[in-house]
Amino acid sequence: MGLNALFENDVPVFLAPMSGVTDAPFRKQVLRFGAKAAITEMVAGEELIRGLRDAETRLKPSGQAGGLHIVQLVGREAEPLRLASELAAQSGADVIDINMGCPSRRVTGGLSGSALMRDLDHAERLIEAVLEGAGRVPVTLKMRMGWDWKSVSAPELAARAERLGVQMITVHGRTRQDFYEGAANWPAIREVKSSVSIPLIANGDIVDFATAQSALRQSDADGVMIGRAATGRAWLIADIEARLNNRSLNRPSFARQMDSLLEQASDSIDLYGLRIGSRMVRKHLSAAFDYWVDQGFVDAGKLDVKKEVLSAQDCTELTSAFEKIEYRAAEFAA
Repeated sequence: MGLNALFENDVPVFLAPMSGVTDAPFRKQVLRFGAKAAITEMVAGEELIRGLRDAETRLKPSGQAGGLHIVQLVGREAEPLRLASELAAQSGADVIDINMGCPSRRVTGGLSGSALMRDLDHAERLIEAVLEGAGRVPVTLKMRMGWDWKSVSAPELAARAERLGVQMITVHGRTRQDFYEGAANWPAIREVKSSVSIPLIANGDIVDFATAQSALRQSDADGVMIGRAATGRAWLIADIEARLNNRSLNRPSFARQMDSLLEQASDSIDLYGLRIGSRMVRKHLSAAFDYWVDQGFVDAGKLDVKKEVLSAQDCTELTSAFEKIEYRAAEFAA
């Protein structure tokens, strides 16, 4: 399945790239539940070509068959990004995405991410470099609306990117200066959509079926991208995509959700080692537990095992904590 095939009959839903969240163990579960694409954590081009272990780990495919393996690269110099895109293509990337939207001070301070939206000529040079290195692998671009609302550059950057050969644009409906404050401006994305003929994806504050519908309607986008709301809920991407396209998808049972998290924890420990692996999966466990309480699967007033779940040192301890949750959840439901 290629990138264009995602848009032939459906409105696609993408898992957004998130540092410390969308690692290979989590992406494996997202694809296993039926998502058609998942994007890696942001990979620094210069770190990848230097062979740094963290960058190579972020590059790893999920190991789950089916679905597009999209590698996101970030950088500020053309030659390292060209070489990094070559490595990404050689590693099996189905698509290479360029990050020009990250607002963090660490990234923008290095003149990468959304800082590039203040220098579109340089942004063009980086896009050309990635396209050259990628060869026949499709290249996409993720951005914000601009540096601030006084300098909205997304429509022009998107148009330039399309002329160069970029095949899809994703726009977060905030500027860099907004960080994650306030509400994403979905109507503003419509101007970017009108500047290109390639598919455009809306991002920002999309957390469920209702917000996905609203974002699509207000932005005129061809699809949506979901970020933090998917943490601990690997099934959410496929669930929202099914509903947007008038298909029924049985939301996984409570037990199936726990099995998925246990497998993710096991894969995380295998990938990173026991100490780091157990720590990497905790944000997913915490988010899942809070969701279960919110949905009434478990009674927060009677359960004292969340701390036990988050302090589990291995899969045996996590399984034991989950068994307590499942037993008490059954009691609560009765």
